[in-house]
Amino acid sequence: MSTIESLDLKNLHVIVMQEFQSEDIQELNSDFFRNLSSTIGKLKNEEYDGIEKKAKNQIISTTTNLIELLVNKRLEKISNSIKIPYNILTDEEKFVIDSNDEMNERKDMIISGIINGKSKFLETTSTKHKTKPIAVRFVKEFDEIVGVDLEKYGPFKPEDIATIPNENAQALISNGIALKVRIEE
Repeated sequence: MSTIESLDLKNLHVIVMQEFQSEDIQELNSDFFRNLSSTIGKLKNEEYDGIEKKAKNQIISTTTNLIELLVNKRLEKISNSIKIPYNILTDEEKFVIDSNDEMNERKDMIISGIINGKSKFLETTSTKHKTKPIAVRFVKEFDEIVGVDLEKYGPFKPEDIATIPNENAQALISNGIALKVRIEE
């Protein structure tokens, strides 16, 4: 099992323990999570039988648990901290906190719109959100619908993928009829 040698569980465990024992976020190599991902991906693609297969699966399971603990602890520290140096965060953590920053900006815009009597701005924002296109994959058959944008969509069969208004997509998702599809650019 050559890949196991490059995946140092003891080192990963030490990093996780240090993160939990310190109030400060520790600095990791910028490619730390990508390297872990690459190693796990290689390990998952290796074929073994018997005890070696059980050992491989246990290593993957243990590594997965350690990574989840580490990421969750680091994001908790980032959320609870007033100021963490941006340069010590991994690119993946920066990706997550950027969404938090956007959420805070949106919240401030809405509060400003409310307290400054900008009802037209709030109406426009609401309409844009309701009608913004969302890609979904249908898991159940579904008849034609009229979207909140007054356009017709469907009918749909399982595995069909469609782009429909957000408000309609969320209703279908919450009723177990469709799943959100994330389309990466």
